[in-house]
Amino acid sequence: MSGDINRQFRLAARPVGLPKRTDWQLTSTPLPQPRDGEVLCRVLYLSLDPAMRGWMNEGKSYIAPVGIGEVMRAGGVGRVMVSKHPGFAVSDHVSGGLGVQEYAAVDGAQLVKIDPALAPLPVFLNTLGMPGMTAYFGLLDVGQPKPGETVVVSAAAGAVGATVGQIAKIKECRAIGIAGGPAKCRYLVDELGFDAAIDYKAEDVRKSLRANCPNGVNVYFDNVGGDILDIVLAQLARRARVVVCGAVSQYNNTTPIRGPSNYLSLLVNRARMEGMVVFDYADRYPQAGREMAGWIAAGKLKSREDIVEGLQTFPDTLLKLFSGENFGKLVLKVA
Repeated sequence: MSGDINRQFRLAARPVGLPKRTDWQLTSTPLPQPRDGEVLCRVLYLSLDPAMRGWMNEGKSYIAPVGIGEVMRAGGVGRVMVSKHPGFAVSDHVSGGLGVQEYAAVDGAQLVKIDPALAPLPVFLNTLGMPGMTAYFGLLDVGQPKPGETVVVSAAAGAVGATVGQIAKIKECRAIGIAGGPAKCRYLVDELGFDAAIDYKAEDVRKSLRANCPNGVNVYFDNVGGDILDIVLAQLARRARVVVCGAVSQYNNTTPIRGPSNYLSLLVNRARMEGMVVFDYADRYPQAGREMAGWIAAGKLKSREDIVEGLQTFPDTLLKLFSGENFGKLVLKVA
């Protein structure tokens, strides 16, 4: 087992703006020994998500921050090496909070057994993992789209956004994606079946949104915040629903987060704006997973992963999320 050594990335300092290499410490420790009720996992793949930036900050949030000196929090998939939990056997594949490391001793109650025959392992960090669950519950429970309505999603070529748009189409809505660059926009329309895509890097988003949503926006799934949120708020239809999932444009600010200036559109249009955190739906993950696995099998839902190899690349690979370099769900291949 890698010489019985476990390499881990620990948080060394609270970042100011974009995380730097000095905000991390790469340590080598003896292999953890599982206690009763735990399993020892070999970490195979890790999910890199914009939310990780928020977990590095001190302060009140929906989840406690990662402590200085602690292994960086991350979801992952792994293979069971040693089991002291009756629900798992050696060689089972599992998903859960494994952390940015090569091996993890985890309470079996925090893990889910997954079937690699159902889909490639990285898909369990994307469409069949937390991003897929975020898209599913955020759109269907909070956004409540109805057939024929127009659904707009930002960061549409990312892990959450791509699934939001595809589920909107499955539910017989129009899907409009906002993404950066012609390749991502072509992908949304040509491969994922979006009705239109707006390139925020090359187009006048306000003008394009007006052209593509002549009757206004019924559901806006917001992943970016900032200027894009303000522009969409100005285009809301009557009784629109705005799902606040993330604000990646604001995560690395060195000044306070800028809120929407067009919020009175919510009043004028009798619209609502609601935040969602995927962990609130944990008891329903199996149901959502079964339905989305069915859509994948039927060819209605596609999953794209951007896989980077090597645990040691973690600090630089994480930054791809904030430059828009990743194309699809960003995944780190550890083993």
